[in-house]
Amino acid sequence: MTSAAMNIRFVTIFLNGFLMIAMPVVLAIILTRKFKLGWRLFWIGAATFVLSQVGHIPFNALVNPVFNQFGFIALHPTIQLLIRAVFLGLSAGVFEEFSRYAMYRWWAKDARSWGRGLLAGTGHGGIEAIIVGALALYGFIQIAILSSVDIAQAVPAAQVETVRNQVAAALSMPVYMTLLGAVERLFAIPLHIACSLLVMQAFTRRRFGWVGLAVLLHALADGTAVVALGMGLSYLAIEGMIGLFAIASVVIIFVLRQPGPQPDLVPAPVPVTEFTPRPPEETDENLEKTRYQ
Repeated sequence: MTSAAMNIRFVTIFLNGFLMIAMPVVLAIILTRKFKLGWRLFWIGAATFVLSQVGHIPFNALVNPVFNQFGFIALHPTIQLLIRAVFLGLSAGVFEEFSRYAMYRWWAKDARSWGRGLLAGTGHGGIEAIIVGALALYGFIQIAILSSVDIAQAVPAAQVETVRNQVAAALSMPVYMTLLGAVERLFAIPLHIACSLLVMQAFTRRRFGWVGLAVLLHALADGTAVVALGMGLSYLAIEGMIGLFAIASVVIIFVLRQPGPQPDLVPAPVPVTEFTPRPPEETDENLEKTRYQ
């Protein structure tokens, strides 16, 4: 590989991590300015995502060994894949959307408008993108360091060949592949915002069924990705499927758009004309009437 091609990959690998962090931050800046909101709801949404994973990740780790039991392994591979997809999709949907419901009920009681729902959803999906982006930048730093030193001197002897192959694989990927992480986050953020608005409807429309719709949308998106990976589809095909969910999410976002609260209409004051009494006209008749008799 030429040094120019390697330099291009260094740039795109860096951009991949940088864009994952920058996209939600820029979107949050736009929303806070447009709707004249502070950053409070963004950080509440971000904290809600983190708290949802405190339950979600251990739950998956606890249940996953069940899939290695004899009875499950004996099933047809396609059935195994579908069961995994349903489980992983529903676990993500239930933990994240019920966490969102708890957020609206107890933490963000003032988030009942379209703009506030957008900002909370941006925080929820944005912090995920920021975390993944930070990990991607950490990987970029490692690649940059290892590609400039003697790997045999930098890592234990047992890991030299593995690390060397990993660095070579990262720097030989097609350029578009190095940016797929940012593309995936670009598609995932609208999904989080749409789910945030769906859950909010449970409070603005007083129907808990909206939470179920959010769980279903989330589960379908995640489950589809699991099936696509299990079928061995190309990364471009998988991102294309996620992109379709992103388009559907944008449609949902604008379908749920509602005007914000309007200021009370106060009728304009009616101008009052000052009345100045006029003295009676001094005529012979009027003087005659007022004469003292």
